[in-house]
Amino acid sequence: MTCTMTGRTRGYAHRVDVAAAVPAVWTALTDSRALGLWCAPGAEISARAGGAFRANVDRVTETEAHIDIYEPQRRMRLIHLPSYDNLTSQATLVDDFLLDEAPVGATLRILGSGFPAEELWDAIYLRRRAGWERALARLKVLVEREARAAGGPETRG
Repeated sequence: MTCTMTGRTRGYAHRVDVAAAVPAVWTALTDSRALGLWCAPGAEISARAGGAFRANVDRVTETEAHIDIYEPQRRMRLIHLPSYDNLTSQATLVDDFLLDEAPVGATLRILGSGFPAEELWDAIYLRRRAGWERALARLKVLVEREARAAGGPETRG
């Protein structure tokens, strides 16, 4: 029996705990200047429902996305526009950012989904998954540093 992967997708989940208030983390996600510091130089966002996101998250692939869900200081969902060289797929790639209060600051989760479970997509999937992981680590450092400078919660480590 031959198993075909047609229609199967894969995703990723990342979580970062940030020793800063939810509004500070939200600003890092939704302000183009801040986004350029932790996500990618030149990243841009029009932070609103129906807005747009553009960045080079994995430092290789330029991505553009439509913001279809925008709940201030809680949730933002990106629906990525097709931009995958030489890949003829109807894949709908999604990144969903979920922000919650935590005992000491905020918890940010990103859930990525829609990547075809096909060998042709392996490199794109792995770059995007690793790219967001590294980007969230940079977001944590940036926001916690700014919170400390403003007299906010200290990080412990």
